[in-house]
Amino acid sequence: MSSAPIVLLLSGPNLNLLGEREPDVYGTATLADHVATAEAAATGHGLVVEHLQSNHEGVLIDAIHAARGRCAAIVVNPGAFTHYAWAIHDALAAFDGPVVELHLSDPKQREPWRHLSVVEPVAARTIAGHGGDGYRLALEAVAELLAP
Repeated sequence: MSSAPIVLLLSGPNLNLLGEREPDVYGTATLADHVATAEAAATGHGLVVEHLQSNHEGVLIDAIHAARGRCAAIVVNPGAFTHYAWAIHDALAAFDGPVVELHLSDPKQREPWRHLSVVEPVAARTIAGHGGDGYRLALEAVAELLAP
């Protein structure tokens, strides 16, 4: 078993369809491709990624609760939950490590209903609009936030 700090990578609803769903917005890479990018970046910083994707808000909340005292940081791409899932906000607010919010596209440059993020107030950083490279950038942000 590794003693490296664990980064919980959470993927919200519909992200399991990456590579097929709206490739003009989200690109052609799959979620597995993005997770591999995150894992490679984490390894370079002595971190380990644990990934969970769910289309169900409660499953994500349970994972956030289970990360308390176990994981060093959380990177979360909440998908559409970004804009209204206050329960995810509250769960992340109760997490004792840094939270990095991640989006492939930039929600603030899209439809007006996407401009509000309920995750942003509890995130130490937001990485948005960098496509798949955002996964590397998010893990670099976590490494920086965890540095002594």
